Amino acid sequence: MKKFLLELLDWIYKKKCYFCSKSYESVCMCSKCYDSLDFLPIQVNRKFNNVKIYCAGVYSKNLQKLIRGLKYHGKRDLAYYMAKFMFQYWQKLEIEGDFQIVPVPIFPKRKKQRKYNHMELVAKEFSQLSGYNINFDLIKRIKDTKPQYKLKKSQRIENLENAFEIDKTKLIKDKKVLIIDDICTTGSTFEEMIKTLNSAGVYDIVCLTASTPFEL
Repeated sequence: MKKFLLELLDWIYKKKCYFCSKSYESVCMCSKCYDSLDFLPIQVNRKFNNVKIYCAGVYSKNLQKLIRGLKYHGKRDLAYYMAKFMFQYWQKLEIEGDFQIVPVPIFPKRKKQRKYNHMELVAKEFSQLSGYNINFDLIKRIKDTKPQYKLKKSQRIENLENAFEIDKTKLIKDKKVLIIDDICTTGSTFEEMIKTLNSAGVYDIVCLTASTPFEL
């Protein structure tokens, strides 16, 4: 009933696209704006401890607005579009195997302030598209780190040192680990998570992010 009423209200008051402000499709991201998102070439962005890190697009234009809208402005419906963008890129990689999706965790205090972890929302949508299990419990952020975008590479590494903790009992056996995040700048977050997983004997890992600030 709640879903029906929400859909009815959407039809009556027609949603406007968050990107172009048009309402002809009554969605938060119209097909024209979604189709304007550009994929990066199908290639490895970087590697760490033999783990490949892939970036689906460049952090600019509508992709930047999508990420910021979801992350900072409460536009939770945008999680579907980020997941769709990442999944379409993921399909092109043709990586075989069954995965458990591990979104980059945020510190509990920050999650309480923001009221949600945007990458958990993306993980749920990615799971629907891929059929992969989600694993929110495998790795936790136990250190209240500073925002990474303000820091240099060396500061980022120091900031993230011992920031994560793994509970190996939560590992879904016989499934590879797919870590997802919104943006990869220096790769420090992925690197620290990979080290934490490796310390518990978990090595079958792939990392995927929606964007990177740099053209490849």
